[in-house]
Amino acid sequence: MKRALIAFAALAAIGAPAAAVAAETVAIINARLETAAGAGIIPNGTIVLKDGRIAAVGAGVTAPAGARVIDAAGGVVTPGLIAPSTSLTVSEVEQVTSTRDDRSGSLSAGFDISYGVNPASTMIPLARQTGLTRVVATPVLSRGGGGHQDDSGAEDFAGGGGPGDGDPAMFAGQAAIVTLAAGDSDPVVMARVAVTLDLGEAGARNAGGSRGAALVLVRAALQDTRAYARNRGAYDRGETRQFGLSRVDLEALIPVVEGRIPLLVRVHRASDILQVLRLAREEKIKVILEGVEEGWLVAREIAAAGAPVIIDSQADLPDSFESLGARLDNAARLQAAGVTVAIMGSRDINNLRQARFNAGLAVANGLPREAAMATLTANPARMWGMTTVGTLEVGKEADVVLWNGDPLETSTWPLAVFIGGVEQTRSTRAFELRDRYATPNAMGYPPAYQ
Repeated sequence: MKRALIAFAALAAIGAPAAAVAAETVAIINARLETAAGAGIIPNGTIVLKDGRIAAVGAGVTAPAGARVIDAAGGVVTPGLIAPSTSLTVSEVEQVTSTRDDRSGSLSAGFDISYGVNPASTMIPLARQTGLTRVVATPVLSRGGGGHQDDSGAEDFAGGGGPGDGDPAMFAGQAAIVTLAAGDSDPVVMARVAVTLDLGEAGARNAGGSRGAALVLVRAALQDTRAYARNRGAYDRGETRQFGLSRVDLEALIPVVEGRIPLLVRVHRASDILQVLRLAREEKIKVILEGVEEGWLVAREIAAAGAPVIIDSQADLPDSFESLGARLDNAARLQAAGVTVAIMGSRDINNLRQARFNAGLAVANGLPREAAMATLTANPARMWGMTTVGTLEVGKEADVVLWNGDPLETSTWPLAVFIGGVEQTRSTRAFELRDRYATPNAMGYPPAYQ
């Protein structure tokens, strides 16, 4: 443990966030443009970035005078990739609790993950190297199921902390949209874009062991929120009945019951998915579904409800009773039914390339190639209300990636990443450490050991 802390301190001591740079006019020529929009794929075209926006895109476009010209030489240009649900920017080391700001031990719906976003995270430069330009940081409940030992020896309990801390939380908290632009001291694009809820086995565990109890508690929370919103004055005077959630949690749920933001519901089993769709219909709320390993079994119902889904297309093992029907063509079947699909990698931020590899895996199992790129760009942008990114269209923000090949291939890497029209540094802490210790000094030791 001591050695791990020393290593972590050494990493923190190296480098600093790059200063913000003004956007320039850039023309990327001779590129395969995968627009993720109505124009589809343009085999050989030009895209012009100006004043932080896409100024032109197409086969007949010429580079404007004075623009910096990048010859893609047949390389692929796509919109910046968007992680639809991740702990990136709010968690450094999964097993070190003190580095995780993606969960709360006392609040429920009221926990606001945006306050924990760290623009100096060592993971962000690595994420940009995989083509990510924006992420949706989503909270998680602490692990349940009898407790979890972390590296400090402390025990983590679901929702409300440890024994005696009250009932476990039903809601994990509020999500936030975050840009990965270097040097941005305030990277939160929009806070409180959804409230996160775990159902299925996790929800049952938090409710004492029953799926039915979990859904009753969720419905009760929504009813309490409506009653509170109707008469805050009576609540302040102590003239209302007792509510199951705190004032902070009730305030956070008001935009949900008013239909202004969705519930992000983590759910896996087909029957549980149907219960969530019923909940959304009867309570008149919006939902985004995450997990959905058995979604293909109820794809038509999901499409009819207009509920977008976030899936890990690599999830095909029946590692629990609620995912016995998991299969590799889940994404293809959902997309064919008309469901808006976003593909994610593991929430573990150390595997940042996994989402685009998962999209490639989905193509190998029946998902059309253009639809797969949309699961990483246009679809997450649409489901999270990001109207200015996600496609290569004139007027959109210039979040653009130039690749050295097919983005869905494991050997492909970005040659250039632009966020808001600004080309991002390709340096990472790993590269800085390499350069720092690559050349010994005259005494045979690296400079830090003088």
